Amino acid sequence: MSFFAILCALLIEQVRPLGAHNPIHTGLRVWARWVSSNFDAGGPQHGWVTWLLAVVAPSLLALGIHWALMLTLGWPAAMVWSVLVLYVTLGFRQFSHHFTEIRDALEAGDEARARQLLAQWQRVDASELPRSEIVRHVIEYSVLAAHRHVFGVLAWFSILAAFGFGPAGAVLYRMAEFVARYWRYRSRMQLQPASEALQSAAARAWTAVDWLPARITAIAFAVVGSFEEAIDCWRNYAQRFPNDNDGVILAATSGAVNVRLGGETLKPVFAPDSSQGFQAASIGAEPTVDTASTPGREAEIAHLRSIVGLVWRSVVLWMVLLALLTLARLLG
Repeated sequence: MSFFAILCALLIEQVRPLGAHNPIHTGLRVWARWVSSNFDAGGPQHGWVTWLLAVVAPSLLALGIHWALMLTLGWPAAMVWSVLVLYVTLGFRQFSHHFTEIRDALEAGDEARARQLLAQWQRVDASELPRSEIVRHVIEYSVLAAHRHVFGVLAWFSILAAFGFGPAGAVLYRMAEFVARYWRYRSRMQLQPASEALQSAAARAWTAVDWLPARITAIAFAVVGSFEEAIDCWRNYAQRFPNDNDGVILAATSGAVNVRLGGETLKPVFAPDSSQGFQAASIGAEPTVDTASTPGREAEIAHLRSIVGLVWRSVVLWMVLLALLTLARLLG
């Protein structure tokens, strides 16, 4: 059932993606803001209680609906529910249009347009970037977005669904990423800021939740890319990035397609429009920490095509593995 649910959700999302200001995401922001306003009293224990309410409660709700549908209407209804949850939590099209527009601008030789699009996407100062740095940053932002919006969700959904927990894993992963990003952003913008204890709890929980999916994504990139180089780069350069999970993904990506990643970061520029600024924070890594570069060729436009191929081959790998597991279960 997991295979067919994921396949249907991916197809629907490609045909009719959720808009940036859809009511579901608006409701999530209202929920995260309400929980933090009512339960965040500033203490470490309050931070964890708030996080549990904001993240685990929706996951349990998704699980409860799944089990209720299984018991009353049977597995077809439960699969429809899983498709709906995956449709909301997955998001290829939530970031791919930014990637495509920047790539098209670079291929047309319009570097000024590419810098403008990159700055609008991530709310950063990209005015002085040379061509190779534009490409490098687009690669880094895109592979992390692909992991957070696709592979991480698939990992937690598949793992928990195998144990009968339905779509709870997808909700858990998406909510853990969402609240860590949202509470940090509101604090930076001085919009009813979350306490330091709450931000710390959300960040630590997100690191733990993303630990396994990040390594699964890195392995997938290695398998569909240059395996030995990806593993070697992972082992020797992942720790040079400030975020351990992001470092694993970026290092594996660097080796898989032989491109140099890491280096000077872009400085954030927060917009007065809070919704735009929040969307710009979607990557979630600390944007002001420079890193050491990995080995590899200087980033070129050809690498953007390589990244597209890497991501789609990884999706195919996921689907093939799930199809084989589903077939083995049916025959067994």
